[in-house]
Amino acid sequence: MNLADVLIIVGSVIICFIFLVLIVIGLYLYFIDRSQKQHPVLRNYPVIGRARYLFETIGPELRQYLFDHDTEGKPFSRFEYQTIVKSAKYKRDVIGYGSLRDFEKPGFYIRNSMFPKLTEELKMDNETTVKTKRYILLNEPLFGQRKEVLEDHESKAFLLHDDDAIVIGENTRHPFVVKGQIGMSGMSYGALGKNAITALSEGLGLAKGTWMNTGEGGLSEYHLKGNVDIIMQIGPGLFGVRDKEGNFNWDALVEKSKIPQVKAFEIKLAQGAKTRGGHIDAEKVTEEIARIRMVEPYTSIDSPNRFKEFNDFHTLFDFIEQIREKSGKPVGMKVVIGSPHEAEALAKAMKESGKGPDFITVDGGEGGTGATYQELADSVGLPIKAALPLLQNALVKHGVRERVKIIASGKLFSADRIAIALAMGADLVNIARGFMITVGCIQALKCHSNACPVGVATTDPDLQKALVIDEKKYRTANYVITLREGLFRIAAACGIDSPVHFKPEHVVYKDEKGRVYPLEEYYQTLLE
Repeated sequence: MNLADVLIIVGSVIICFIFLVLIVIGLYLYFIDRSQKQHPVLRNYPVIGRARYLFETIGPELRQYLFDHDTEGKPFSRFEYQTIVKSAKYKRDVIGYGSLRDFEKPGFYIRNSMFPKLTEELKMDNETTVKTKRYILLNEPLFGQRKEVLEDHESKAFLLHDDDAIVIGENTRHPFVVKGQIGMSGMSYGALGKNAITALSEGLGLAKGTWMNTGEGGLSEYHLKGNVDIIMQIGPGLFGVRDKEGNFNWDALVEKSKIPQVKAFEIKLAQGAKTRGGHIDAEKVTEEIARIRMVEPYTSIDSPNRFKEFNDFHTLFDFIEQIREKSGKPVGMKVVIGSPHEAEALAKAMKESGKGPDFITVDGGEGGTGATYQELADSVGLPIKAALPLLQNALVKHGVRERVKIIASGKLFSADRIAIALAMGADLVNIARGFMITVGCIQALKCHSNACPVGVATTDPDLQKALVIDEKKYRTANYVITLREGLFRIAAACGIDSPVHFKPEHVVYKDEKGRVYPLEEYYQTLLE
């Protein structure tokens, strides 16, 4: 018997063995499926019914990469996601052929000028530059990875001119001066891992003129890594400024206020995706996170729905006054607007008391979160393009608009969306998920599970290894710089020399019948 015959016999035996094993496994699964009482599909269609659960499990991935149209996916479509990635990775936001927007649908449009500003007529800081790194695409084969090189790149920072710098808390001992209108919304260490927070901090620090909000999880050393300006958020759980019994700790507040990077404090009443306190699962509450938040480690944390320190606008304003006096820093509040009544009540209380916040962050219902409940995310709180005009109008009506700056947030991830928000009354904007995408987020929708596959929304040390800080920080910087450049580009198209001059007159609304309304008329329809 030669070698070939031996190989044939051995191969046949192996094939028969494998076939026999598959039959045994199939019979075993058949009887298991037939006898179980939980799944009707498996009971009627044993073994083959398991294919249903396989496709159900991988369905989101199949839709995301194969079946969803470029403009269909939620929370961000493939086109929106790729726009952020390209800006961050390549520091470019150029497209070819034409827009993917459905121009038949109603929506907001930016009103262009017949005589736009020339580039040299724009009023900006022309001295400050930023050194980052960006990818250059060399080849994109059908099969295999793209061939790219990472190169050094220097550009303008596209900051506001000193004359147009935005001052928050003018009457405080330490006003917060901002020269970029785009910052990072509240994202806590614990909800995001240390690599993600560090990359964001260092990237925003590179970009200059911006800020990062700590989220309600307290101030961590990772927020401070990039030497970026910090807005420290204080939620109902008082994380980072509490004692062992959960009461407000004024000494801890003063200690935090002495950190030079901490430029302001924000009282979080609610956020768009959850008009309630925050939540973090026990497995995410490591000893380090527990130390930062001043809670017990490996214990699930829930913030209450509201602060126990106040129960109406007047007691809230007194609390804000105390923090402002103790810290010397500007103090703001983060709110969700549910109707004209809330905006009116806030503005009226500011008028009557002569007190109030230095800034108001208004978060739209379309905003993101690490964990919330479906009913809150879908239906509680107005989206930003409805909420922002209500707040702006109420503050103007009661004569208190000049006392406060407005920060808008809620899927404002592109320069045109930001420009529209500025025209609606915002002074500044916050972005969260856009920045998450710059450090690797793939919209796996697992933020609440501590199982983020790319190491962004997780504290698992093994998963966090996927996120390389020294690469992702440049993407964060590139993204915010590209957005600021886009804002100046749109301002020029509108015939104004700086994005600080966006007004309602620069935006129109087109309805489904093609009728066009100035933004002032759109405001009026909200109040009717």
